[in-house]
Amino acid sequence: MTTTTTASKATKIIYWVSTGLLALFILPGIFFINGQMAKDGMQHLSLPHWFAMEVGIGSFIGGLILIIPMWKFLKEWAYVALGIVYLSALIAHLSIDGFGSDAITAIVVFAILTVSYITYHKIND
Repeated sequence: MTTTTTASKATKIIYWVSTGLLALFILPGIFFINGQMAKDGMQHLSLPHWFAMEVGIGSFIGGLILIIPMWKFLKEWAYVALGIVYLSALIAHLSIDGFGSDAITAIVVFAILTVSYITYHKIND
């Protein structure tokens, strides 16, 4: 086995692990989109309920686009949209609560999203 093949396999593994972690974090959220915890969180951040619905549904669609092997032309947009979501979440939590666990969660998820994005391009370019 050549070094290139080994590197390629490692990149694919990193891609699917990072993308799988994102999916495990993002996709179940659709079932809790109208839950009390979500409502309380959005109220705490002074955001309207309709915005929570919009972000929740959009994140779910973006998560699906990332894990489904087809729709490659939409993946760039999904990465951008999810990046904006998590950077906005970071800004919102920093402005309301300061640097705490919610801000750290946004940073970690954004970092995983970045790893997925970089490895996606290494595999497909």
